[in-house]
Amino acid sequence: MINSEKATFACGCFWKVEDTFRSLKGVISTCAGYTGGHWPNPCYLDVCARVTGHAEAVQIEYDANIISYEQLLEVFWNCHDPTQLNRQGPDRGEQYRSAIFYHTAEQEKLARESKRKLQISGRYDKEIVTQIKQCGEFYLAEEYHQQYLEKKRRLS
Repeated sequence: MINSEKATFACGCFWKVEDTFRSLKGVISTCAGYTGGHWPNPCYLDVCARVTGHAEAVQIEYDANIISYEQLLEVFWNCHDPTQLNRQGPDRGEQYRSAIFYHTAEQEKLARESKRKLQISGRYDKEIVTQIKQCGEFYLAEEYHQQYLEKKRRLS
């Protein structure tokens, strides 16, 4: 029996993030979208204009019997630089911030603990700037953003 749960992460352009999580055993589905802001029903151009407060994020449905939230957090920390404020690589702006959007009190506890452990591990010599916030409304990104890199590979 599937034990379906949700996780939502932001750590740069959602194309790479979605592709990374989509490949994990136990992940049922992924979708690219926007969350963490104040603007209802944003589109990509709204988010890029930096008027929405939203981050490009990926919402993951996963089977907790196969992959744990802790394992998803580990992938999250390893797929980006959590010390970069409002950017990842060449992408700049608040929409590219590092954030964990929790769905339950247990997810919040695990996210905060994992951030604390990573900060004291010495892996980074700068402060980890990842936000940890309750997941509010999640708005799906436009269809062409969904599984973008997977679609691109198929066309190559």
